[in-house]
Amino acid sequence: MESNKHFVVGIFNDQDILINAVKKIRAEGVKIYEVYSPYPVHHLEHALGYARSTMPVAAFFFGLTGTILAILMQTLMMGVDWPMIIGGKPYISVPAFVPVTFELTVLLSAYGMGFTFFITQGLGPTKIPRIFDRRSTDDKHVMAIDLSENSKTEDELKVLLESVEAEESFRKDFTDEENEPNFGSYMVDVLTNGVTSSSRQLN
Repeated sequence: MESNKHFVVGIFNDQDILINAVKKIRAEGVKIYEVYSPYPVHHLEHALGYARSTMPVAAFFFGLTGTILAILMQTLMMGVDWPMIIGGKPYISVPAFVPVTFELTVLLSAYGMGFTFFITQGLGPTKIPRIFDRRSTDDKHVMAIDLSENSKTEDELKVLLESVEAEESFRKDFTDEENEPNFGSYMVDVLTNGVTSSSRQLN
């Protein structure tokens, strides 16, 4: 069976039921492709077995870069390029540098984390979302299980999902075109219909 094309999808209404379902399904040796929720669910990443994010490391180095650039900029401006005595303070006044240093540290840290996230997750401007069920943007939690990554059959996975209190379960198949859609056609469809053809298909 081709990878990343054939899925069994489970729909959940409650986040607590969802987390318990994730734990029980993973305990059965089933590999979950992804879970989609309309809002952040606390502890869901731990239940899915995700490793700790390295984003804080990126934030630290971007913030450190901002701090160094801010101090360097103010030192060169006020101490070398255009030295001025303001309010009786010396040319290079560390306390006076604190506000600008703080702001540039926060600015670079925030922008750096944002761009790092988009780049590492492949969320560029031409990225087209693959939607398993539109209700994941409204009020339902959607669990997708790749059939090619698991030894259990479609029917066995559906029975398992029902046993962990999934409201419903169904099979979702993606074509080559849906997996590698044309961005130009996608934009024409969005501007023409207001919603992509892939998102109109609920199952």
